[in-house]
Amino acid sequence: MRLIWLLGGISFLISTGCSTPAQKFEKLVAQGGKVYLPKGVLELTQPIELTPAIANLELIGSKETVIRGGADFQGVAFFRCRSCKNVRFRGFVIEGSGASASTLPVNMPPSDVPFLTHFQNNGITIDGGMDVVVSGVTFRDIASFPVIVSRSKNVRLEKLTVTNSGSRNSHGRNNTSGGILIEEGSDHWEVLDSTFEKVLGNGVWTHSRYNSPRNTNGLIKGNTFHTIGRDAVQVGHANRVQVTGNKGKLIGYPVDIVDLENHGTPVGVDTAGKVDESSYTGNTFEEVNGKCFDLDGFHDGVVAGNTCINRGRPEDYPQGHFGLVMNNTFPEMRSQYIIIRDNVFDGMKFGGLFVIGTGHKILNNRLLNLNRAHCNERKADFGCVAFPNEPDVMRAGIYLGQRAERPDPAENILIENNVITGFQMKANCILYAPGVNPSTLTSRGNTCTDATSKEDPVLTMPGRSSAPTQGDEYRVLPMPEVK
Repeated sequence: MRLIWLLGGISFLISTGCSTPAQKFEKLVAQGGKVYLPKGVLELTQPIELTPAIANLELIGSKETVIRGGADFQGVAFFRCRSCKNVRFRGFVIEGSGASASTLPVNMPPSDVPFLTHFQNNGITIDGGMDVVVSGVTFRDIASFPVIVSRSKNVRLEKLTVTNSGSRNSHGRNNTSGGILIEEGSDHWEVLDSTFEKVLGNGVWTHSRYNSPRNTNGLIKGNTFHTIGRDAVQVGHANRVQVTGNKGKLIGYPVDIVDLENHGTPVGVDTAGKVDESSYTGNTFEEVNGKCFDLDGFHDGVVAGNTCINRGRPEDYPQGHFGLVMNNTFPEMRSQYIIIRDNVFDGMKFGGLFVIGTGHKILNNRLLNLNRAHCNERKADFGCVAFPNEPDVMRAGIYLGQRAERPDPAENILIENNVITGFQMKANCILYAPGVNPSTLTSRGNTCTDATSKEDPVLTMPGRSSAPTQGDEYRVLPMPEVK
């Protein structure tokens, strides 16, 4: 390994076997304990390997400590933590070459390949680690993922700053990279109080292959997202994950990097695979060029107390959509027993909610200023017909569907005390598809008007606080603390 410290404008070459400083540094890392990184720029040509033999290590730097990939850097990540235990990264900067025009395009891996083995030039990779903390670290211009956590347990990522990261695929679109990825059955993990800005792909997300264990016992809380090309948050193939108190603005921008070819519609909080016993609560999004919530694979969980507001024209959201959509791509799940309560979706391009499955409760939501695209009068402009022989889909306030990826007609649904306003909402407030049995649906106490509200829905919603009440119906799950 070759290390170059640039201190005060002067370069110091440190090579293994020919320099006492290099030997001292390696011995300190190998022995564990606290290692203080000096101010200045450290250029790497190869990864810093943290092997299973290294335990109880704490790397501490400052905002003046910059770990940078040199022009000839080659490797999976700047820091490669394999089966490491009790490792801490604190307070320094990791800097890459970024997603510049010169970066070679990288497509997403095949479905049977982990992201860890596919993407190069990451910031920190944690593979099979335990009790690992990354705190107060700034990542900028990272070509792939600032942090990948794979097959690990008890990992906390907190107070991170991620800017200008991710790369493009062969079409020039985002390839999902640029943010934090949790994959391959990681358990007891947290992403807290971090900032993500100008990320080409997803901000924070989980992913596992079909035959891999699901990611479990996760918490994504108090993060801020700004200018994200794909999803602010995606929960994929997971169990017992809380997404709460996050804020996002300009999700799905810039529009030229949206992954149209792979159907990568941007979402505020997305879902994929099979996700249950999870909750999405108290999140706030503004200007989403896509869906606010996508519940593809989500069941037996809660979506409560969230706010999503779009203030522009329908033309400003090329991938604009519903406020919330249910789907069932994963074959081993059914959309069932979801509580959707106390949410505000304001200014959606099409409808408020698209619902399939059974046993859901849709309570006390404010679905305001819907159908900004004026479907179906402007169907030539905005493509208002999603399914053949179902012309009402995109213009309904709440649409009770008979299928998504595969058939699953809405049944045994309670829709109560919702306020629904927007273009022709008095006539199209709650509609259902052919094949849906209306006798299994209960609708009561809902208010439907054509009026356009200019009021601040958060401030005017009766009895609404800044976060949902954690009553029994919310089923918000207690999360074990990560050490």
